[in-house]
Amino acid sequence: MKKNLFDKFADKAVYFTGSAAAFITATILVIAWASVGPIFNFSEVWQMVINTGTTIITFLMVFLIQKAQNKDSKAIQIKLNELIAAHEHASNRIVDIEDLTEDELDQLHKFYEKLGKLPKKEASSTHSISIDEQSKSACNQRYK
Repeated sequence: MKKNLFDKFADKAVYFTGSAAAFITATILVIAWASVGPIFNFSEVWQMVINTGTTIITFLMVFLIQKAQNKDSKAIQIKLNELIAAHEHASNRIVDIEDLTEDELDQLHKFYEKLGKLPKKEASSTHSISIDEQSKSACNQRYK
């Protein structure tokens, strides 16, 4: 699979910034900055150097972290979708729930909260308790 230049850079930058070497480097820079404070009489320029440097780095890291988070989130969604699709009793309607509105997600959340509160005897039975099965049961009960 071909990665573009930004993807390659972002992957390497995220890997490095999460390493012990990056932490040690940042610590050394802060110690070096603090140690030259007396030479510059702890001036405003001396303070601006660290403030500007950390602001720029933080600003850029926000985008790299978000890119990494988006990639991880997408990979997890794909893995979960595969598990849902592979399980015979699972509802395939759940596969793309990340596209639902916030209200629709809240309704599903309430449904699964209710499932979690079912007595252990009901919840541990061998019958399916997917959203599709519950929808069918609700329809059948309405028409009885």
